Amino acid sequence: MNPVSLGKLLTEQQNQNSVDIDLKSTAEIVKIFHQEDRTALSAVEAETDAIVIVVEAITATFSSGGRLFYIGAGTSGRLGVLDASECPPTFGSAPNMVQGIIAGGDFALRNPVEAEEDQDNAGAKAIREHNVTDLDLVIGIASSGRTPYVLGGMKEAKKIGAQAGIICCTPPSNYVQEIADYVIAPIVGPEIIAGSTRLKSGTATKLVLNILTTASMIQQGKVYGNLMVDVKASNQKMTDRALRIIMNITGCNFQTAKQKLIEAEGRAKTAIIMITKKLNRESATQLLENHKGFLRPALHH
Repeated sequence: MNPVSLGKLLTEQQNQNSVDIDLKSTAEIVKIFHQEDRTALSAVEAETDAIVIVVEAITATFSSGGRLFYIGAGTSGRLGVLDASECPPTFGSAPNMVQGIIAGGDFALRNPVEAEEDQDNAGAKAIREHNVTDLDLVIGIASSGRTPYVLGGMKEAKKIGAQAGIICCTPPSNYVQEIADYVIAPIVGPEIIAGSTRLKSGTATKLVLNILTTASMIQQGKVYGNLMVDVKASNQKMTDRALRIIMNITGCNFQTAKQKLIEAEGRAKTAIIMITKKLNRESATQLLENHKGFLRPALHH
């Protein structure tokens, strides 16, 4: 894309509310941020219907044994990796269930690898290296809606037979609409610092990602009420949370919760079944499996 057409992108425009931000006081700068950030919330809310469709597609993907991949460059890539890496500790999901792919690999999480995003063949190669199959769903993240690395990855995913979606903060081009099964496009408008898409675009993207994984994990039975019952008791904070959840749901005392969590090998959901149904670990695990991991029907079985 040449500089002239790149300059036409909404994410590259100058924001009229911040044209003289370098002359403002600190308080005035902060106020401009607050005003602009509200547009990110509204933009995401305006995409509700599209988000619902994608959550349902992710849920169907998980239910058929498929995985969710995010692919992005720069801030977009980092946000995808962040969201993916939070799923196992929060929901006890398998590490490969949600995966983030970033242009330049793990090195790019801390360092700029800007040229990599211009290579569509690098995006396609990354999809192949992650062994994407036709059961999977690949969501490209690209504020501009045009990042070659991301579109190359999406195109490769489609060639393999996987589904592909995109999260972008500009109206999608005809080309994007051709290759994407799903489009979520929160239109946040020009950034406070022109072209700095880590700001409102990044905020809108993070809001969307929060919903996509959390809502689809709820649909997988990873949550009971609003409690993360599949939490992995992997450190002190997580163990304390697991114990509180067990006591909350079963009404047992701390000692019982602690003992059963140990017997359940750190799995809160299994411990809850063991206490409530007076079962050993094997029987509790089997009961959960019979209900596809959903705690509520297992408890009321």
